[in-house]
Amino acid sequence: MISCNVSPSCQSHQQGKIKELPLLESEVLQVHAPPFVTNESVSSETKGQGHAPAFTRIQRRRSFIKKKMVRPGTANGEAAKGSDGGGGTTEDISVPKDLDLIALPQLCFPGGLQIASEQREDSYHYLVFTDVFGNRTHAVVVQYYRPIQVGRLLSQLKPSWMGDFEERVKEFSAKLALVPIPPPGQLHVVFSLRPLQIGLPPREDKDRPAVDLDLHLPFLCFRPRQLLQIITSLLTEQRVVLFSWDWARLTLLAESLMLFIHPLVWQHPFVPVLSSQMLDFLMAPTAYLMGCHLHHYEEVAAETDDLILVNIDDGTVSSSSSDGVDLPDVPLAARECFLTRVEGLQMHYDLEVCHLGSSTDVNDQRAQRRQWQRKLNTHIQNITLELIVNIFREVHDHLNYEHRVFNSDEFFRSREPADQPFFKKVLDTHIFHSFLRDRLNRKMDAFTRMELSTRTEAYRLKSMTEFPRRPTMQELARKYTSPESRLSKRLGASLPNLGEGVGSLVGPLMQNSLKNIQVDSGRWTAVVCLKSPQKPVRCFKLPEFPPPLAYHYVQNYYQVMITLLDKAISGVAFEDSSLLACYHYLRGFVNTVAGKRLDALEDFQNLYKTDTDIFPGELVNALVDSLQDGERAQANRRTEIKRLISRVKKDHERERACHDDEAVKRFQLPKKHMQLEDFVRHVQESGIVKDQGTIHRLFEALTVGQQKQVDPELFRVFYTFWKETEAEAQEVALPASVLEHLEANECVFKLSSSVKTSHGVGKIAMTQRRLFLLTVGRPGYVEVTKFRDIEEVKISSAPFLLLRIPSLKIKTTLRKETFEVNLKSEVDLWHLMVKEMWAGRKMADDHKDPQYMQQALTNALLMDAVVGCLQSQKAIFAATKLAHFDRMKLEVPMMVPKTTSETLKHKINPSLDLTSPQAVDVLLYTPGQLGVSFDTEGDGNPKLWCALSDGKVVVFDAASWSMQQSQVQVGSSRVNCMLGVDRQQVWIGSQDSVIYIISTRSMSCNKQLTDHRSEVTGLAIGDPKVVYSCSAEGTVMAWDVSTLQVRKQFRLSCDRLQSIQLCSGTLWCCARDCIMEVWKNGTLNRKISLPEQLCGSPTAFSSFLLYQEKEQLWTACIDVGELCVWHLAELTKPFQRIQLPDCAGVTCLIKVKNQIWVGSRSSGKSRGKIYVVDTQRHTVEKELVAHTDCVQALCSAEDRYVLSGAAREDGKIAIWKVE
Repeated sequence: MISCNVSPSCQSHQQGKIKELPLLESEVLQVHAPPFVTNESVSSETKGQGHAPAFTRIQRRRSFIKKKMVRPGTANGEAAKGSDGGGGTTEDISVPKDLDLIALPQLCFPGGLQIASEQREDSYHYLVFTDVFGNRTHAVVVQYYRPIQVGRLLSQLKPSWMGDFEERVKEFSAKLALVPIPPPGQLHVVFSLRPLQIGLPPREDKDRPAVDLDLHLPFLCFRPRQLLQIITSLLTEQRVVLFSWDWARLTLLAESLMLFIHPLVWQHPFVPVLSSQMLDFLMAPTAYLMGCHLHHYEEVAAETDDLILVNIDDGTVSSSSSDGVDLPDVPLAARECFLTRVEGLQMHYDLEVCHLGSSTDVNDQRAQRRQWQRKLNTHIQNITLELIVNIFREVHDHLNYEHRVFNSDEFFRSREPADQPFFKKVLDTHIFHSFLRDRLNRKMDAFTRMELSTRTEAYRLKSMTEFPRRPTMQELARKYTSPESRLSKRLGASLPNLGEGVGSLVGPLMQNSLKNIQVDSGRWTAVVCLKSPQKPVRCFKLPEFPPPLAYHYVQNYYQVMITLLDKAISGVAFEDSSLLACYHYLRGFVNTVAGKRLDALEDFQNLYKTDTDIFPGELVNALVDSLQDGERAQANRRTEIKRLISRVKKDHERERACHDDEAVKRFQLPKKHMQLEDFVRHVQESGIVKDQGTIHRLFEALTVGQQKQVDPELFRVFYTFWKETEAEAQEVALPASVLEHLEANECVFKLSSSVKTSHGVGKIAMTQRRLFLLTVGRPGYVEVTKFRDIEEVKISSAPFLLLRIPSLKIKTTLRKETFEVNLKSEVDLWHLMVKEMWAGRKMADDHKDPQYMQQALTNALLMDAVVGCLQSQKAIFAATKLAHFDRMKLEVPMMVPKTTSETLKHKINPSLDLTSPQAVDVLLYTPGQLGVSFDTEGDGNPKLWCALSDGKVVVFDAASWSMQQSQVQVGSSRVNCMLGVDRQQVWIGSQDSVIYIISTRSMSCNKQLTDHRSEVTGLAIGDPKVVYSCSAEGTVMAWDVSTLQVRKQFRLSCDRLQSIQLCSGTLWCCARDCIMEVWKNGTLNRKISLPEQLCGSPTAFSSFLLYQEKEQLWTACIDVGELCVWHLAELTKPFQRIQLPDCAGVTCLIKVKNQIWVGSRSSGKSRGKIYVVDTQRHTVEKELVAHTDCVQALCSAEDRYVLSGAAREDGKIAIWKVE
């Protein structure tokens, strides 16, 4: 907090000619730092203290009185003697490095300093100083007028330096420096500046700045369409100049505009106020946002070209160019949505409160106005954020996270033609590049949260399969209708739906799902986000400021504040963790400035447990660096603080390493020959396909009969052919009479040339679901077949005059006659494509997995591209390398057993967004709350949580089995266990010894429990307030869910403790060598060793299950294909052993109704089987061929479905019906 005095200096003028006086020259006279401590107090209070005081400054004032021709900047090291007028001792202070004191007077009097002939009201305006790193310093300028006699001008200016107003400013700044800034959240800091109560609001979240502006003011100055023009000029990085007669409006509007484009960040010069002497700044060639007085409007417009001129007072936007404003329009859908939202804004306070009584208390009136403004600001921020999300929503679909590539060309081509001029300018800007960097870093900011929460169900269903980009029939119908009917094309889902897979598989599943939901029709609204709940505002009132700001008074003030915070923390319900975190943050901050570093670290440790989202990593890192040797020794003796220091340092180093590799690459065609590894990378970067197995087959196809490397020219031809085919699909014009025969989510992927068929002349069209004939002349529709109805496909020949023309014959189950088409030179390619689609459709139906259809379609389109780019005799042979499913059907008939087919409901792929399948390590189902809407705490839909490799957690909506969250990161190690707690949290135990806690509302991990010393292997819930956890070395901890503190812990002696369960007041703990029943205090009650017949073999327990109703214990071993059943009353040996056929070991057990479902590692070709065991007869009821790799996880969905997850080679989740 720095205060400056700026006063005029005057050259000689003739008396009596006031009106003819020129502008006066102003200069900085003094710079004041808040006077916390006097010399005497420092010497008396700090003598003998063992630590540095929080404030050791003496009262400081910097004088900048000019001595002859000496500029202020040359006085930096000199003491100003006697400048205070009182003979007191002063000490020079360094001027903030980003503050130009020579230019400062010009900004304080931007219109120049003149003597007024009449009294004027005091006025305020605002300054913003920006350093080279983009950090901003804000200032408030107060201009006040005092009467003087002209003849005594100079003599009257000097006494005003120490006037009453100056003293009030110094006292005000000193008090403000004692006010702690609240963290993001719901806690407001309130303090008294008599007679007013001042409330300091927090930021809404850590990525948003605190808003203390009236954000509706720009809407009062401009019509919504003009505001869109201004926002467009910022997004396209134009040179923008604001004009107004009122200096204060310039900064208020400029700051509001910065908030309107959030989370995009302006990267260029930002100078809301330019003085008359600084107009040459407008000649800068770079983009900028500056403001100056409206008096200079004509001058600026005439002297400089290509400026966007914004007249705040008149509400107009124009250009200094003779051609007028050349700004592209905001994309249509986003524009119309914004205009509609703005119409609903209620921006007149008096109309809002006209029905309320008037309070006589000024503080009540101010609080009422603040509450209204806060709600309006939130509404406006949501509307502008929605605008940004609508504009850039589909950027996500063109990012390659693994290689940090944005395919700008493909993104641009996929835009509507009318929207392309806008994106042509935006895509090359610095502001967009910074936005891309945040997306590639998977930043969970306001943009990401709104984009996720407003995705349509159709868009989310792409998680189950993903087709190459082609326009759906629904999009084509909009394309060939009026522009008005195409308004919402981009509002929501952009990619095609699941095609036939959705209709035949997902539809019935959703009808029978755990909660009926309404699938969106393609549009999206932000009602969900706009209605997001606001937590109730809580206020923390600071103690009264100390009257004399001496050292010991300041220290007492901090101690009183710490005492008040102690009381506040003790009064907070532990369930209100967000408020508790805010208090820990404030107390840690106050302890820091009070010099109590260890107490501060203890507060920040509690904050780290409670809410890592607001953890001030940089502050804590600096605090750790400032520890004295004695303090560091004490910290090392306190285990939790020592671990916090270690974790903070690791996080700091990791962040520094991440910043070194944050470049965003644009996709470029290769320029040299590619071996397999380089080829895989370039194909993935191009966005054609992600799956490594498919890319390997494509590499084999392009290198048939030659050295195993791909020529860059061949890759260019292949890529061009693929994109041209994609573009041709965009131009397919199907009449309405044809569209009515197709599903809304169908896409035309291949169209033949005009050919003769057994049903007339026309073009053969292929969608993901069927083949149909598009007749020529008067366009008509003739269905050929759906892929699932095909019986046989073969190449034949049809007679034509004296020739025989190659033809394709397709026999179906629905027609007796065979369909024949004379495809001539295209016949071999179509033969391969149709057979691959047929095989993919059959496998998708048999395995209830729509992704097989997607893979088959991708293979068919790659065949087309390979044949198109090779143009040689070997082209068809090369394309056969991509006939993956047709080859599987011929080589290994994949007949699914009847029992498996009848029980299997569906399959989903949690690794779809990844380049290769990932192992499903843990599954957790959390039930929904029917009748609970999204805008209350917790989503009402049930969820399926799936832990993949390296700490990735994917979340599915279990009402539709669509992907809700593509990735929640919890550390970087393998997840061992998950547990749902209170419907509001999911606890996750990791190999890195940390328990991560995810909020089911925000889908973010903001709490961590770090008390375990080894990998966390098991979690169990006792009553709703206690959770038990165990780690591999044998430690068991009981956690208080409310406080997140360890109630008790004990250590068991065993070989790798791997899971725990709670039963009838005792804990059952499974280790490799034994299963133990333990009392809650840690006392061993009973212990079960491996059965006698297994004692000599190198095996171990893998899992166990307590069947309380029958008082039975079921156990399984890693390398043995049997289950052992024990009586809880007699645990000396199992009374029943159940053999599992073709089983090499059991991995997991769950009880569902009266059945035991067993996940296994099998010895046959299907390496992942599930056995359903009847608990009455102790026999295997069903043997389900579940996965192509071992089953690693099982969970039950309310005893209606069982979900199984497989190891890496399969990597899918199967959904099974329970009978």
